Amino acid sequence: MCPLQLRKLLFVGWVVGYVAFLLSIKRMWTGKYIRNPVVRSLLVNMLSDLDTIDVTKWYRCNPDQLEESLQPLFIQNQLDADTRAFVEQSEEKSTYLFTQIYYSLVSTVLSPLVSRTSINGFLGRGSMFVFSKNQFQQLMRIEPDWVTDRLLDLGAGDGGVTKVMAPHFTEVYVTEVSLTMKRRLRKKKFKLLGIDAWQETGFKYDVISCLNLLDRCDDPLHLLKDIRQSLVPGTGRLIVAAVIPFQPWLEIGGRWERPREYIKIQGKTWEEQVNSLTNEVFRKVGFEVESFTRLPYLCEGDIARDYYLLDDAVFVLKSSDDQVAAP
Repeated sequence: MCPLQLRKLLFVGWVVGYVAFLLSIKRMWTGKYIRNPVVRSLLVNMLSDLDTIDVTKWYRCNPDQLEESLQPLFIQNQLDADTRAFVEQSEEKSTYLFTQIYYSLVSTVLSPLVSRTSINGFLGRGSMFVFSKNQFQQLMRIEPDWVTDRLLDLGAGDGGVTKVMAPHFTEVYVTEVSLTMKRRLRKKKFKLLGIDAWQETGFKYDVISCLNLLDRCDDPLHLLKDIRQSLVPGTGRLIVAAVIPFQPWLEIGGRWERPREYIKIQGKTWEEQVNSLTNEVFRKVGFEVESFTRLPYLCEGDIARDYYLLDDAVFVLKSSDDQVAAP
C-alpha cells in the first residue's frame, strides 16, 4: 500500500472514529443508557428536560412589583400541550447528530456574511414559539370560533407563530426582511408585503402583531406610532412581545450594531421592566395595556442545547382614548 493510500485510510478511520465518539457521547447525554442509579441521578439534574426542571418559573410573576393599574390585567399562564409538544420536538431534533453537525458547519461558514435569521431560513430550521393557540385566545379574550378580517404579522420569520393566529382571520399579511424566510412564508401562502409597504395598502388592520421585534428594530418608537395609525379605529389591537431583560441590538449581516433609536428600559426584575415599558414606551406613543402575560420565548436548539429560551412579556395594546400620541 502506497503512503498516499495509507494516509487516506488513516484519515477515513479517524473520521469514523470521531463520529462514533460523538454518537456515543450523544447517547450518554440522553441519560437513558446509564445503568448506575447514582450517576443517572446526577446526570438527570443537569438535563434541560421538562420533567426534571421547574417550568413554573417560565410563567411566574410577582404582582406586588407591578404598578397598581397593571395588576388586574395580568393573565397567569402555565405549560400546556402545545408548548410541551414544541419543546419535545426540539429535543428530538437535537438528537439528529449528523444533521446538527451540518447545521453547525454551515452556520460557522455563513455567520460572518449573513444574519442568523437568513441562515436558519436557508437551513429550514430555527422555528420559534411564542404562544399556543389557547394562550393566544386567552390573551386576546376571544372564543375559539372568533373570526375577524385582517391580521398583519410584522417580522414573521418562518410563519410558525403566524400560523397559530391565522385561523382567526380571513386575510393574513406578513412582512419579513430575510430573503430565505420570505420564501418559507410564500410556501405557507401568507400575503407577503414589503417592509415599508404595509402602511400603504389603503386599508386598516384588525390586529397587528409585533413579536420580539422592538429590540431588533432601528426605530421602534416610530414603528409603534405607524402601527397605531394603521389599526382599525376603536377595535384594532396590537400584540407586542418583548424579551426581558430588554436589550436592543441590530443584526446587520454578521455584525451587531446599536439601533438609531435606542430605548432604555428601567428596572432589574421582569415586573419592573414591564412597568417601564408600559409607562416609558407604550403610553408615550398612545397605547394602553389591555392584558399581558409572561411566556417563554422558545427556539429550536442545536448540537449544544435541545432548545433555547428567553423570558417574554406579551401585551395586548389598544389605542388610548384620553391621550394623543406625539407627532
